[in-house]
Parts: sequence; structure tokens; C-alpha cells
Amino acid sequence: MNETAAEREKRKVVIGLAQINNSFSGQNYLPYSVGVLQSYVDHNAPDPGRYEFLPPLFKRIRISEAVEHLIQADIVGLSTYVWNANISLEIARRLKARRPDILVVFGGPHVPDQPDEFLRLHRNDIDLCVHNEGEQTFLKILEEYPGRNWSRLNGISFLDGDGTLIKTPNVERLRDLSIIPSPFLDGHFDQLIAANPGETWIGLWETNRGCPFQCTYCDWGSSTSAKVNQFDINRLKQELEWFATHHIEFIFCCDANFGILKRDVDLAHHAAEVKRRTGYPRSLSVQNTKNATDRAYETQKILSDAGLSKGVALSMQSLDRQALVNIKRDNVSLDTYMELQRRFTEDGVETFSDLILALPGETYESFVAGVGNLIESGQHNRIQFNNLTILPNAEMAGAAYRAEFGLGTIESIIVNTHGSREVTEDDVPEYQEMVVSTASLPPEDWCRVRVFSWMTALTHFDKLLQIPFIVANQVGGMPYRHLIEGFVAVDGASYPVLGSIRDFFLDEAKRIQSGNPEYVYSEDWLGIYWPADEYIFIKLTAENNMDGFYQESFRLIANLLESRGIHLPEGVLKDALALNRALMKQPNVCDDLVLDLGYDLADFHRRTLKGQHPTLKAVKTQVRIDRSSKTWPDFQVWCQEVVWWGNKKGAYLYGANVLDRRPSGHH
Repeated sequence: MNETAAEREKRKVVIGLAQINNSFSGQNYLPYSVGVLQSYVDHNAPDPGRYEFLPPLFKRIRISEAVEHLIQADIVGLSTYVWNANISLEIARRLKARRPDILVVFGGPHVPDQPDEFLRLHRNDIDLCVHNEGEQTFLKILEEYPGRNWSRLNGISFLDGDGTLIKTPNVERLRDLSIIPSPFLDGHFDQLIAANPGETWIGLWETNRGCPFQCTYCDWGSSTSAKVNQFDINRLKQELEWFATHHIEFIFCCDANFGILKRDVDLAHHAAEVKRRTGYPRSLSVQNTKNATDRAYETQKILSDAGLSKGVALSMQSLDRQALVNIKRDNVSLDTYMELQRRFTEDGVETFSDLILALPGETYESFVAGVGNLIESGQHNRIQFNNLTILPNAEMAGAAYRAEFGLGTIESIIVNTHGSREVTEDDVPEYQEMVVSTASLPPEDWCRVRVFSWMTALTHFDKLLQIPFIVANQVGGMPYRHLIEGFVAVDGASYPVLGSIRDFFLDEAKRIQSGNPEYVYSEDWLGIYWPADEYIFIKLTAENNMDGFYQESFRLIANLLESRGIHLPEGVLKDALALNRALMKQPNVCDDLVLDLGYDLADFHRRTLKGQHPTLKAVKTQVRIDRSSKTWPDFQVWCQEVVWWGNKKGAYLYGANVLDRRPSGHH
């Protein structure tokens, strides 16, 4: 028997919430966004007892299971972004097909600011879209239900009965965040954890809202405006205690600019103290504030000293001034990043730099020059080369912006680096819009930039040739970019191993341009997606081709130096390659190795990585490579622990001790 409106008024309103995230190594994110929605309703509704919340959906499961879970709800709220947009839409479609009376509400960053086309495309599946912050708006939707006079609510859009778009004025942003309760401290996540005893959780932690920057590829600053509003520090310290009590090993801080507020230093200290006292969290990942050099340094140094940081991200995005102007990032000081890199390097704190491929106005020449300058300035740990993607509400997504800079894009299936294929029989793939050419970077140049980036990662940052590269640069004056470009331009007939690597990178770049995933899947090696450079590192090892790689690299580097009239001291290049080869962590190796060298190369390399500018000394040096303290008899374990886990810290090299040092006959 169908329920009457009066009967519906009397009973509880059942609410289903979904914030579907990808899983990483068997770990799942606590669904913070929908947790906040539920907490806000519980604390601020006139009659919270009127509402009954189903347990939230927090990970990708079979769509049929998700629908069965939500089908009993009166109202379903889905928090959406690029990684869950399609599965959320498919859940909504199936729910409405079975129960047209369910009220389906879409929120989150994926809801377009201009929703007309989106709502018309999904008019049978979505009733309401919520724009910007959703806490206040969602409660007002619940309070209006079962009535449907939506036009009197702010912050929403919908199609009315005759198909006319109704978009009400946005709700003013919350300035006082104290009205938003903590889903950690009020027990909501305790219930979720208790109901899922087999899960390992990742914490999402929000200490402030807002971003003062307006980068055109990002929808953060545009959606939150310049003002940064902050949660109470005592609440945040209590949340850190909650994470520790619940043994949350990894916390991802959602702030756009951690360190932008003076009190962030205090928060970093408290996180360090909680870890010292409890052992948790193991890691706290933050995104640095821009420009505030001293505070960014202080907060990151605290986190690093406490072992909470795997490496400090210095997100430059580009070193080209015009590209930075085009993405409205010219107010971010490159000098700040260079100074931070220098200070962290001196203190032994690993940094990695972020660069984005194909930013508007960037050319092959400007990009490659920027990479070279970054390495010359002392970045020897890692540059993360990120492909540019367009988010729905970023300024870059606008038609005028696309036309001005000639953005050529493809739809690319979303896969995570070091992620596995978690596909259920009724799953739907998620897609991102990736930029694969611009007016200043035509398609063939995008491929060149992508190949150059992978070759840089393989040779210098995966450490396979870092020592000879540093020697060629520091002693011979050979620019890093010319070394790397030499490996890209190699003649495959004369250098078959190096040529096959270059060809593989080129094929992968073209595959990406045609819509294939941006990472390389390997069923044999952990069944995960690898960055192309790491895939080659593993392939060289698996096929016992490492010696061939080093033999060809010796010939090529020697020829590159000779072509530029550079003459290194006798034997130093051979020694540099021998030391580098011996230092690479490899599977099935358990004996220490003693090398006799004609130069103090181990010390020279170590001091260079510390940001010093040492002089290479011609001294006969005996070096013991410690290959017995930690061994990898299992190839799959080596893939995981060395190639994957070593990425951020660049931890690919064995330890080395100098046993003997005496003057050499070299001059």
C-alpha cells in the first residue's frame, strides 16, 4: 500500500549518503564530507530525531550493492568529484529507475557552477544540485522535505516541471566555522569504524577553509574566495588525539595552504608530540602555503623531524614566467621555492618539486630549460611531472580560456599511480579531461616533453645515472638538460638498450594522447599501474639488462661530452658509472661489495646532495657497499619496497662506507 503524505510526515526521514573514494593498498578514506553533513544535521536540526541516517558508502563496491543499500532511503546525497562522478551518476540512475520518488541530491566540487547542461543530461536521475559549501543548504533541503518548494532555498539548482532551469543565489560562505561540528569528536566515525572492523582507514583533516590564490587549473580559490577561515585550534588538537586513539596511520590534510596561519606551527608541534607519545599518526601529508617562506619551512621541518613527512612538496608547477602569468600564479614567488629547497637540503630534509606538463604558454624549450635549472639549483631527490587535467569549475574549463590558449584535450580513464585494477562486474570507469597539446606546445612537442620527463625521472631521480650526471655537470660543466636530451635523441642502432627505452617512452606518450591511461599496468609486477620510468627500471632488472644499460650509458655520456669539447679527468666517468651501478638496490643480492676507485666519488655525491659544492678529489678510495643489511630475495617484494616505496625519498641506493683513502696518481 502506498504511503500517504500524512503518514510520511509522521515517520522518520531516512537519509543515505555516499562519498565514494578509491582505495589505496587496502586502505580507505574516512568519508569526511558526508560525515560533516550528518554531524551538522544532528547538531543544528530543530528536531534531529526526525532523521535516520544509513551508514555512509565510502568506497567503490558493486553498483547493485550500493543501490540495494540506498534504496530504502527517502533522500540520497552524493558527494562528487572526478574520481567518483560516473559511479555516483550510475547509482542515481538505477535508484530513480526503481524508485522515482527518492530525492537525489548531488553536491561536491564536481557539480558545475553553470549546471544547465549537466541537469538536462541527467534530468531523470538528479533532483537537486547543491553549490559550494553544503552543510547549511543540505539541512534546509531536509527541513523542506517532503514538500518540494525548492525555489525558496539558496545555494541550489534544479529543473522545474516544464524543464526551466532554476538556480538560486549561492549561500554566503561560512565565516564562523564553529557552527560545524566535528564528525570525529561526536562519534559518527566511531560507529563506522566499529561496523567495518576489517578496514584500515586514512584520515581526511580540515583545519581551515579558503584559498587566496586563483590558479586557473584549480577550482579551490575560485570556489572558496580569498578569505581563509579557520576551525578552532583546541578542536583540531582533540581531533589529532582522536586519530591517535583510533590508530589512524595516515592523515591527508585538506587545506590548500598549510602554514598560511601562524597557529599552524603550533598544530605541527602538537601533531609531532602526539606521534612521539602514541606512535600515531605515522604520516601527515600537507600542502604547503605559498610565499610564506619562514613559516612553510618551520612547519615542514617540525613534521619532517617527527617522521611525519616523507618529503616536502615544493609545488612550483612551472619555472616559465609567462606560463605562470597565464595560470594566474605569477604572484607565487619562485624565489620562495628556491630558498626553501636550499634550506631543506642543507638540513637533510628531502624535497620533491611539482611541475605540470602543458601549462598554457609553456613551450618545449621553456619546460626543458626549467627542469635543467631546477636540477642545477640542487633538486636531486625528485621532480614529480604531472599531466595537466581540467576540472569542471576551474577557470581553465571555460570556452574562452580554452580558445585563447588552444587547449587540446582527451578523455582519459582515471587510474592511480601504484593503484590496482579494482573493477567489479558492473563498475563504470571514471574519466579525466587531460590536456595533450596547446597553442604553444603542439601534439608532437607534448610527446617530446613527456618523453623528456620520463627520461629525466629514470636517469636522474630513480638514481640510475645520477652520479655520472652530477660529475659531468659539476666537473665538466655539461648542462643536465643536454645529458638527458642526449638519451632521448639516442641512435637505437648503436645503442639498442637505450633506444628501446626511448621508443617505449615515445609509444607510451602517443598512447596517452589517444586516450589510454597515464600509467603502465603490469600483471606480473604486483598487478598495479607504474609510472613509465619505474616500469623500465623494473624491466631492466627483470630481464638482466642492467649491465647492458650501463655499458651503453658509458659510451653515450662519453660521446656527449666529447661532442661539446668536455674532457673529464682520466677514469672518472668509468668510476662514476661503476659506483652508481654497485649502489643500485637489486633483488637477490646479499653480499657486500668493495670497490676500488680513483676519486672520492662517494663523498662527492653525498655532499652534492646536501647542497654543498664540493671539489672532486683524485684520491684512491676503497668503498664498501652495504648490500647485506637489507636484502630482497623476492622480486615482488623488491618491486614494492624499493621501486614503489622508495619513490618520494629517492631511496634506491645502498649505503656506502669509505674504508681507505690515499692520494692518487690522477691529475
